[in-house]
Amino acid sequence: MTGSNQSVISEFLLLGIPIQQEHQNLFYVLFLAMYLITVLGNLIIIVLIRLDSHLHTPMYLFLSNLSFSDLCFSSVTVPKLLQIMNSQDPSIPYAACLTQMYFFLFFGDLESFLLVAMAYDRYVAICFPLHYTSIMSPMLCLTLVALSWVLTTFHALLHTLLMARLSFCADNVIHHFFCDMSALLKLSCSDTHVNELVIFIMGGIILVIPFLLITLSYAGIVSSILKVPSAQGIRKAFSTCGSHLSVVSLFYGTLIGLYLVPSADNSPMKETVMSMMYTVVTPMLNPFIYSLRNRDIKGALGRVAHKKKIASP
Repeated sequence: MTGSNQSVISEFLLLGIPIQQEHQNLFYVLFLAMYLITVLGNLIIIVLIRLDSHLHTPMYLFLSNLSFSDLCFSSVTVPKLLQIMNSQDPSIPYAACLTQMYFFLFFGDLESFLLVAMAYDRYVAICFPLHYTSIMSPMLCLTLVALSWVLTTFHALLHTLLMARLSFCADNVIHHFFCDMSALLKLSCSDTHVNELVIFIMGGIILVIPFLLITLSYAGIVSSILKVPSAQGIRKAFSTCGSHLSVVSLFYGTLIGLYLVPSADNSPMKETVMSMMYTVVTPMLNPFIYSLRNRDIKGALGRVAHKKKIASP
């Protein structure tokens, strides 16, 4: 609904992914398959952790929350993208756009905090194994999870309220596949300096500080291993660290490059590709990296399947 400069926008048009028309069906099937893998993989992790008592530990408490966050994080954007590709109707109401932005920020921030909690859990387990049970008490674990949910609620709400006060006049075409903050700010005909300042400041708190905490945790792990080297311990620790850090680098690298760099420096194509990495690819890979290669998860899958086989007539 593009009108005069005095008109008020009631809906936006999401351009989606800039791909050629003849390739639309191919990419539709690809993204649908990736989304189904994401949902199935994360649901399996959540159900296994819930059913198997051997997985009722701090690490898997954080992992179950991470899987739920990944599932919801992907569900915020991918179904709408698939609907646009299938129906060729790119419109999204103003209220729905802000709602999508809120939940996108919420689950993205939640993943950030949960990654910190998981890194701290590994740090305590490897560096202080004799005191692990006393340090990672049920109260501390539940506090870390609850704090993550509360902080992400306020952060997502802050940006959503700041966006809601802006006016959108002439242009309503979003060069993205979801209602991204930077894309919306480019369309606003109001002064966006406050929004950009809050994004930069809060980005440092929500993204940079957690990333530094994760880095420090794994630096401590490496330092602890090198003090008392053993081939088996080094292989086990670096296997765990390598898997975690690969996802951390992918997740934080794209977020920091996208949101802590002035929006004018990023082309729509660059923003779309970087966004696809952490909204579609990372949530799909996390179940494989964190869990499906994990002996505990494989053991839990076998035990649950065995119980089901025994229970069946």
